[in-house]
Formats: sequence, structure tokens, C-alpha cells
Amino acid sequence: MIYKKKLKKKLYKIYKKIMPRFQEYQYLSFLKNIITKGVKEKGRNGITHTQIGGMMRFSLENNSIPLMTTKKLAWGVCLKELLWFIKGDTSNELLQKENVKIWNGNATRTFLDSQGLHNLSENDLGPIYGHQWRFWNSKYHNSNTNYTGKGIDQLQNIIDGINESKKSGESSRRLILTAWNPEQVDEMALPPCHVLSQFHVTEGNKLSCTLYQRSADMGLGVPFNIASYSFLTHIIAKHCDLEAKEFVHFIGNAHIYDDHVVSLEEQITKEPFEPANILIKEKKENIEDYKIDDFEIINYKYHKPIRMTMRP
Repeated sequence: MIYKKKLKKKLYKIYKKIMPRFQEYQYLSFLKNIITKGVKEKGRNGITHTQIGGMMRFSLENNSIPLMTTKKLAWGVCLKELLWFIKGDTSNELLQKENVKIWNGNATRTFLDSQGLHNLSENDLGPIYGHQWRFWNSKYHNSNTNYTGKGIDQLQNIIDGINESKKSGESSRRLILTAWNPEQVDEMALPPCHVLSQFHVTEGNKLSCTLYQRSADMGLGVPFNIASYSFLTHIIAKHCDLEAKEFVHFIGNAHIYDDHVVSLEEQITKEPFEPANILIKEKKENIEDYKIDDFEIINYKYHKPIRMTMRP
């Protein structure tokens, strides 16, 4: 009996040690399934291997942050983009000043004209994520306009809703953040891929996030999306004096571009490291006050970068 208890305790320690790595195996298994069983399709910007529907779960407990380890993830770029969303910004020039280039392809004069957005200046991305998060459905003029007090501030409403739930002791199922606005989607340089997230407070002080993503570039985009919404959950948790618990990712159309297959087959062979940890140095007065220097990533181990072509 004593032997069984000791064995059980030992096995639990092993489980606790290796379990975090299995979270990334969800992603690697997802990739393998799409490559081997996905349907080949011709899409807007190339041939893809596609799977309809999928889900992954990632623990955020104990300050865990699920940055991909089977390849190096440019977490600083990811976080800078998120902070840009949080501020409600839509100018690519602001990202370029931070050496963030991921929106460059969607911000050129040629691309904007190809989408019929002749009214937008080069580097103006239209009423994309940040505008919808902070100024929902307010009439869009350009990226230089001050929209303070206009539209609906969804992100602040979530923070207020969380704080109200803490006071009342009643959980809310209405903490919704959506970027999909049918009235303005045709004004955007790129319709939102990660369209709707929901935040949940459980156990009194634990914050989780679920995300529905309509379109998922599994090779390049999804590792960023996992990291970005995990960062967002940690930021909101810090801001509301909660602890981050879990990020759950639902995907509608999961696809791998044909020219990404070889690179991803290489990535699938890598063994994941344990997840990194995040430190947010202090709580700010306003959610938009957080800056890149307020964050520290600890114990991030990773395999070498894997190169893939990015599409606008």
C-alpha cells in the first residue's frame, strides 16, 4: 500500500513535469493531420491543405505563456502588435516605427487599391481590430483621427464587467470582444481572422479566454494568435487583479499553404520544451498604458527559426 502511494506520487511528479510540453503537441498533431488528411483547395492567395474545425487548450497558470518552442517565435513583435490593437490604432506607420513589419503587405498603395480602398492613404489599414475593440462601429475617417469617446469601447466594457462580477460575486457570460463588424468589414484592409473572444472568471479569481478564429494560417499565423490572446489574457488578469488560467482556441478554417508543408514537416519532428513564463512588472492605471518594457519573458527555450513566406 505504501509502495503504491509512493509510486502514485512519483508518477504525478513526472506527469506535472512533462504535461506542459504536451500542449504544444496539440499544435504539432494538428499540423500533421492537415498535411496528411487535409483537403486541397485553391484560395485567395494560393493552394492550401485545409481542415474544417479544430480546438486546442493551453494552460496560463503560474504565469505560463504558450510561446511556440519547436521554432523560435518573435514574441516581441507579437506583443507590440497586441499593444497597438489595445490602443485602438490602425496606422501601419506606428508599427513600422517599432520595427514590426507583419502588416506591410496589406498597407501598400497597390494592395489597398486592389481591395477597392482608394480612399485610404498608404499605411492606413481602415477600421480593423483596434478600431473595433475600442471604438466599435464609430464612423471611420482615417488612421489619424481621434476617436476618443466615439463608438463602443468593448475592451473597457470587459474590464468594467469583470470588476462588477468581482463585486457582485456573480459570473458573467457576456464578456465578449468582437472584431467582426458587417457594417465596416468592407472598409478594412483585411477582414479580421480572429473574430471573437470571450473572457470567463471562474473560481473567484481565475481568468480564461476562448477565441473563435474564422481563418487560420497554421504555419505562420496561429503561433502568433496563440501567443497574442494568451498575452491579452495575462494583461487583463493583471489589470483586474486576477490570475490567468487558460486559453482555449477554436478554429473554423485551418489551412496550411502548399509551400509551407516542407518547413512544417521539419517542425513536427522537433521535441517541445517546457513553456516559458511571463512577468508583467506592474499594474497600470489604464489598459492602454502598458508598454513593451513592462513585460519580461522568462526561461524561453526554443529550436531554431523556421522560414516561411508570409501572405498579405
